[in-house]
Amino acid sequence: MPAALSLPPVAPGSGHETRCPVRDVLDCIGDRWSLLTLLALRDGTRRFTELRRAIGDISPRMLAQTLRALERDGYVTRVVHATVPPKVEYTLTDLGESLLVKLEPLIHWANANHARVRKARKAYVPPVAAPAL
Repeated sequence: MPAALSLPPVAPGSGHETRCPVRDVLDCIGDRWSLLTLLALRDGTRRFTELRRAIGDISPRMLAQTLRALERDGYVTRVVHATVPPKVEYTLTDLGESLLVKLEPLIHWANANHARVRKARKAYVPPVAAPAL
């Protein structure tokens, strides 16, 4: 049986938050749009408008920011073809493909349990705030 994963505590101001691999990777892929963008590229190269159409409810500005972050971290490559107007294409890198392989179980879990999560959210009653002393 594999050893249990653990995260060491991080003292405020220690600088460890910038060196922690989990925090560092999740900072890019843990937002609302990155995983959906990676999924949209799973089947091959796409242009910006194709990505936007595949994701649906993302603004052009947010898609551009997301693609820049994914390119910066090495998950996506951007190729500009010298045409008028310029043709820009985005493709998963080997690193991006290897990340998707690891995230596929999470994606399947989310699809299988979405109704249960929504039901739990609907049934949730927040705790009553304690009165101030």
